[in-house]
Amino acid sequence: MVKIGMVIGDRYEVLEKIGTGGMSDVYKAKDHKLNRLVAVKVLKQEFSENENFVSKFRVEAQSTAGLLHPNTVNVYDVGDEDGINYIVMELVDGITLKKYIEKKSRLSVKEAVSIAIQVAMGLEAAHNNGIIHRDIKPQNIMISRDGKVKVTDFGIAKAATSNTITSNVMGSVHYTSPEQARGGYSDAKSDIYSLGITLFEMLTGRVPFNGDTTVAIAIKHIQEELPSPAEFNDEIPISVEKIVLKCCQKSPDRRYQSAAELIADLKRSLITPDKDFVSLVDPDEEGATRVASEEEEEMIHGSSGRLSDTEQMRLKSDVMKDYDRDDHYDDYDKKRPKRRDYDDDDDFYGYSKTSNRRRSGSGSNSSQTRVEKMTIVMAIISAALVGFIVLLLLGRSLGIFGGGEEPTEGASTEVSGTESTSDSSDGIEIPDVVGKTVAEAVSILHDDKGFDVEKAADSANTAAKDTVVSMDPSAGSKAESGSKITIYISDGSNYNAQAATTEVSTAKSEGQVTVPNIIGMTSEDAVITLVEAGLEAGKVVETTNEDSNLTGLICAQSIAPQTSVSQGTVINMELSTGPAKVTYSYNADISAPTEGENYNYGIPVKVTLVTSDGTTLLSTTTTDFPVQGTYKGITAPTGTITFVYTATTPTSTNPETGETTGGQPQEYTVTRAVTFTQEN
Repeated sequence: MVKIGMVIGDRYEVLEKIGTGGMSDVYKAKDHKLNRLVAVKVLKQEFSENENFVSKFRVEAQSTAGLLHPNTVNVYDVGDEDGINYIVMELVDGITLKKYIEKKSRLSVKEAVSIAIQVAMGLEAAHNNGIIHRDIKPQNIMISRDGKVKVTDFGIAKAATSNTITSNVMGSVHYTSPEQARGGYSDAKSDIYSLGITLFEMLTGRVPFNGDTTVAIAIKHIQEELPSPAEFNDEIPISVEKIVLKCCQKSPDRRYQSAAELIADLKRSLITPDKDFVSLVDPDEEGATRVASEEEEEMIHGSSGRLSDTEQMRLKSDVMKDYDRDDHYDDYDKKRPKRRDYDDDDDFYGYSKTSNRRRSGSGSNSSQTRVEKMTIVMAIISAALVGFIVLLLLGRSLGIFGGGEEPTEGASTEVSGTESTSDSSDGIEIPDVVGKTVAEAVSILHDDKGFDVEKAADSANTAAKDTVVSMDPSAGSKAESGSKITIYISDGSNYNAQAATTEVSTAKSEGQVTVPNIIGMTSEDAVITLVEAGLEAGKVVETTNEDSNLTGLICAQSIAPQTSVSQGTVINMELSTGPAKVTYSYNADISAPTEGENYNYGIPVKVTLVTSDGTTLLSTTTTDFPVQGTYKGITAPTGTITFVYTATTPTSTNPETGETTGGQPQEYTVTRAVTFTQEN
């Protein structure tokens, strides 16, 4: 069991617990060998005796140990000691992207794109090393104090052994790709899908798919088209909108094929955001009739005579589109005619491998007759179905079949006179969205009810910015699906003025904002507060401050709180490193060792001056004495001067034997204590 103060691996001193997850806890620790702070992830005790969990835990470290990149949290060490399995990682001083989004509601387009670029660069490095993350989400993306973005928690990552990997592991359901939701293969393009969902959330402050259960959400990823992020934030330019849509295509083949491709478009969007340069595959064009390539002909007429399992699955998927295969294929298999089993010598179309002609004989004629009958039946069914759909659409456009709601299960679609047995002709009741944010209102009216939402500004109110203050038609009345609903949105001008009069009595002219008080905040909270107030966060400079309660927090700001300034004004900040420390100075005048220390002038001496806290102020070899110098800002009151030199030992003669000893070269080490002078 890990306790605060204990040392793991003879070097990592546990300082505090900073996080917890499903399988592990994360601690802040000090690496005494390299004198740096690190994060130590420890497998929870209840899992440490389970070999499967231990193996999975080690795979995380092994899969990322060789991955060193500025946009990934680097792994330094891995080990186990007394039943404690641990991974030592880079410690990121910051917050998760999830918390950052929650604090800001949603990010500006420029900030969201910049963050996405850094995440994509981290993924590119991982993918180039054969590592697929499989759980990209805002909770696994860290933003450090200096704005660096890092991808973390490769907990279910696995080194790739081929182009794709089969895995039943599904990441967080709000961000999972359709192929992961199905339990199928996942590759680099699965990470790109999840990053697209993350970018959607940064831009809109919400995830595109929600539901009561994880299964319901997963099904939406598989079946439902992704709503455009521009529906929830009309400030999103077309290039960024289409980047999100391309990342989140249902088919991996229609997404960006690599992180490098995505990065290129993201960077281009920063330069020309309103230019429509993102290429999206049109499903209709993709499905159009075309001439098969030689490669495809060879696939169809190959020696095996049949499509591969993968090709057949893809063909079924294309035909069934968004239908759930488990629910619909069983019924289809029961109803469809049983397919003839072809001989090994027959190719897929019934041709013999040894001949370009159809096989002759009653068997061939019988097969051809069955195919012709099947074709006729299918043509009749298709024509009837098309006719029914046309009739239904025509009837709805004329109002014969009532409103735009889909009939509920069991409701009759027959017409008796001018009345329908369904009550959809009454329309849909318009929900009340007054008081909600624009995004919430659009979600309720458009996503849930199918109305066409039109937005209009309203400055004659005291509501907060982006709050719905009224609507037309009014809530409670009924309208057909697709009808236009106008929502009137506060521009926040009167709300801001009201808030300002509550804090300060001075009036503000148009375009002016009040500087908030950020003293005592963390640097990230201060930046968010300034941005939300319409100001720009400037430099953060570290400084000392006598108030120990402000250590690690903002202790000063360049413009005083409650001052009225122009919108966009830069506010610089000072971050306290704690109370000022006492420093010392030393005017050195170091004389040579003495004759009593067996030193003669002219002998080279290595002279070092080291403070008691280990700082080396001087290290030189000289024959010139005295050695002089001035040292300031010393953090310790005392130190040591050390002389190292080689001299000949003194000689002596034994009067009884006449034998002479000494005269041999010997290294001498002489030390002197020194006291420094305290600076004012």
